[in-house]
Amino acid sequence: HPGYRTLLAGDGALANLLPPTPGITQGRNSFFLHKHRLFKQFGSDIISAISVWPSSTTLILADAAAIKEVTTYRSRFPKPVSQYTVLAFFGRNIVASEGEEWKKYRKISAPAFSDRNNKMVWEETIKIMDSLFQDIWGDQQTIITNHCVEITLPIALFVIGTAGFGRTISWKDDDIIPPGHHLTFKDALHIVSTDVFLKLIVPKPAFGLTQHLRNVRLAFDELERYMTEMIHERQAAKNEEKYDLFSSLLGANDADSDEAKLSVNELIGNIFIFLIAGHETTAHTLCFTFAMLALYQDEQEILYQHIQSVLAQGKLPNYETMPLFTHSMAVFYETLRMFPPVPSIPKFSAEDTTLSTIDAEGNKVVVPVPRDAIISINVAGLHYNSRYWKDPMSFKPSRFLEKDWPRDAFLPFSAGARACLGRRFFETEGIAILTMLVSRYKIQVKDEPQFAGETFEQRKDRILACKAGLTLTPIRVPLEFKLRDAK
Repeated sequence: HPGYRTLLAGDGALANLLPPTPGITQGRNSFFLHKHRLFKQFGSDIISAISVWPSSTTLILADAAAIKEVTTYRSRFPKPVSQYTVLAFFGRNIVASEGEEWKKYRKISAPAFSDRNNKMVWEETIKIMDSLFQDIWGDQQTIITNHCVEITLPIALFVIGTAGFGRTISWKDDDIIPPGHHLTFKDALHIVSTDVFLKLIVPKPAFGLTQHLRNVRLAFDELERYMTEMIHERQAAKNEEKYDLFSSLLGANDADSDEAKLSVNELIGNIFIFLIAGHETTAHTLCFTFAMLALYQDEQEILYQHIQSVLAQGKLPNYETMPLFTHSMAVFYETLRMFPPVPSIPKFSAEDTTLSTIDAEGNKVVVPVPRDAIISINVAGLHYNSRYWKDPMSFKPSRFLEKDWPRDAFLPFSAGARACLGRRFFETEGIAILTMLVSRYKIQVKDEPQFAGETFEQRKDRILACKAGLTLTPIRVPLEFKLRDAK
């Protein structure tokens, strides 16, 4: 089958450390950087990647129908759990599991993602944003940030902390290190999520060699201590009835429970995974969203006018009005299409089978898939595939206002039984943050003298530059938030 050939396998540590080198490695973040280009080059929406060391063949998919088949039939195309070792340092969890183990974690966690909890997510997010505006930004006309994640990371952390784990952090407490700790909760979590891959490739004794490695080791120790304290604090307040994610997880750790049980390691492992998923994905997506609105002022104005038409004068948006903020959702979805948090999703084939696609001439092509074949769902390739998306390189939120937009070609939350459990939590929080911020502030790219002569395309490339991390990570997004004139 057509595709590319390299010396090194794409999922190996060495292949991800080296820069893109023809015939050697595609390099890290290649799926996002190439988008749909390689599929177009080889004339097929299923291509093969064959490597010499280690010897492997991967089928890479950007065909919506083939991807739907893979995500629908979980027993035929399971998750390769071994590739998720990096996420299981603190304990087994819902992401780094499959089969009966995964079913247990999902059964325990699912009740926490109810409509009642989504309402709480909305209300807590509105409170956190209002506190940011009133207590921190106050009457400043312009807020300047050298990197937008300095704003979006704490917002997302406060929301998952409060709505998911009942752990309220105020903006004023944010930088205070509690007694018995050497890092704030926010900094420990941020360092762990940024440098988690070092835990996979650096031997334990080597973590004392440099200041950076010592900081990473400290962050892992600190985060584990924070999570253990959270467990003890909630267990001590047993008579306080809560319905959040933390209660579901803790209930499964209760020795008196007759339901599925979680060990202490599994409890901490799942707390970690929900903290990471619940703050980093949101923070990075919002950062890309604000960057796009700063670059495309006409789209920001359309969004602002729509928010104004829905919001009652001087009122805060409530959960019941969330479905009315259709333009906020469209902007959020278009950002997720262009910057999928996870540009590729790995699977493997449990049996000899086939997948079908269409070649450049429109002919059906049947692709043999041998047992144990590695399959990679190329989310970025799918999201930039012109078979499904008209003018895919352009930022056009209005495409999501059409009734028949291609839902099977939109995969930021994965799909099928393994689709993101917290999708509605994520959407609720994201729409509330976006709506609140754009209703009060105009977002612009920060003026910096050294970039005065750049073209729009150069500015766009600079602002939207990103790298691979646990999720797609913006490198530096310098923005200004200007208070809108009170009317």
